[in-house]
Amino acid sequence: MTAISLTPSYCRRVGAAVLLVALADFLFYGQPAGITVFLFAIVLAAAVIAMHPAALSDGRVWLRPLALFAALLPLVENVSPLSVLVAIAVLAVFALSLAGRLRTGLARIAGQLGLFLLAAPFRFARDFLRWRKVARRLGRRRIRLAAIAVWAMPLTLGAVFLALFGAANPIIEHWLSLIDLYALLERIEVERLIFWLLALAGVWAFLRPRLPRFVSRIRQAMPATPVARSKSTTAEDIIFGKAAILRALVVFNALFSVQTALDATYLWGGAALPDGLTYAAYAHRGAYPLIVTALLAAGFVLAALRPNSETSRDPLIRRLVYLWVAQNIVLVISSMLRLDLYVGVYALTYLRIAAFIWMGLVAAGLAFIIARIALTKSSEWLLSANLLTLSATLYACSYINFAALIANYNVDHSLEMTGQGVPLDGWYLRDLGPGAFPALDRFLAQLGSTAASGHPLWHDFPDLRRQDEIHWRAEQKNWRAWSFRDWRLARYLDKRGPLVVPQPTEPSMPDR
Repeated sequence: MTAISLTPSYCRRVGAAVLLVALADFLFYGQPAGITVFLFAIVLAAAVIAMHPAALSDGRVWLRPLALFAALLPLVENVSPLSVLVAIAVLAVFALSLAGRLRTGLARIAGQLGLFLLAAPFRFARDFLRWRKVARRLGRRRIRLAAIAVWAMPLTLGAVFLALFGAANPIIEHWLSLIDLYALLERIEVERLIFWLLALAGVWAFLRPRLPRFVSRIRQAMPATPVARSKSTTAEDIIFGKAAILRALVVFNALFSVQTALDATYLWGGAALPDGLTYAAYAHRGAYPLIVTALLAAGFVLAALRPNSETSRDPLIRRLVYLWVAQNIVLVISSMLRLDLYVGVYALTYLRIAAFIWMGLVAAGLAFIIARIALTKSSEWLLSANLLTLSATLYACSYINFAALIANYNVDHSLEMTGQGVPLDGWYLRDLGPGAFPALDRFLAQLGSTAASGHPLWHDFPDLRRQDEIHWRAEQKNWRAWSFRDWRLARYLDKRGPLVVPQPTEPSMPDR
């Protein structure tokens, strides 16, 4: 029997896919994204469970929906690219696990997830083409008759029941009278058809979770036993041999110790910099290059100290590696301090927050490298530990309101609020969206209380702030746009009342 045929399970998937596309059209097309993303993910997960009823026989099957629900909670807090990415990844793992196609081990699961997401957009098209080949092989006429036979009875009885309901219920009769087929055809747009096709391709990948077939072919083509390596000396043995690695570690430790000493002197110790060089410039020039340096160092350690190699068993080389990786961790911490100094002068942005998080992940990865060497763990263990740390970090970040964090920091450290630093970039804060409303309110109130009528933001921003709130409130009237974060913001705005900015008073003239 072919994999794609008119079996009841295949027809159920087609019917579920059509219903999910209709639900996606109702929830998303031309509508704001909010709580509807969470609701659609829950319905999609329920459809995945319905497609694999055999998986319900497992006594611990309730753990999977519970873990899925926890992973989808960031969508309730706020719909963002990060929360949507987390939801897609967990839904893919959930679907593969119910289908019995998920391997054990975090590293293997991550590889399968990557392959699934790469193949997901093309799964429906591939299955459709395979079904067409089956139709030609079995005979188109028989396939068409089978398809008609499957749907003839449900559609016929459905039409009869609908007619009876229309005769018995005046509301249904009124709804039926409103149906205008010509008007429906006119409402079909090219953009909407494209949306339907994209939604169909997306949901079909979860309803019929499969991995690319070339993966199994590669596994079949791989030899069962490892090929014996030649004992002759190769270029790799010379470049990454014991003597070369030992010399490299000595040189690298010496170089890194110089950099560490400079950072300890100027950043940690607060020594005076050379003339013409500010702390901000010193911090900015080294923040990102040092992270690249740490990544290259990590790659060298992984390549040089492969498990069970001669270099990994040498005590001196292991001690030098521990020292070098420890210096790299100090280097990453120094990079974070550099970035903190730069942010203190030039304010906070999304990119700088991402850099902080990335530096923390790099430091954790370096620590895992030391643990792998010390505990003689495998490379798979190292990859799994890093993936687990990355997943936990991304999940936690889904709950953080970075827009409000950036806006509050920039307002609190601006020249207008503290009398030092740089002037506030109000246009950037406005681009952050509704999350910056409370911080902008405090900033405008400060401008009004200090009689800063000559400030470049004073004449435009109060009106723009009101317009942005009016637009946001109008959008929130659509229940699809609801999120827990927006609900908390609405409570703040309702408690604050209408936006009233104190008008600056002109300085009084002295009496003559």
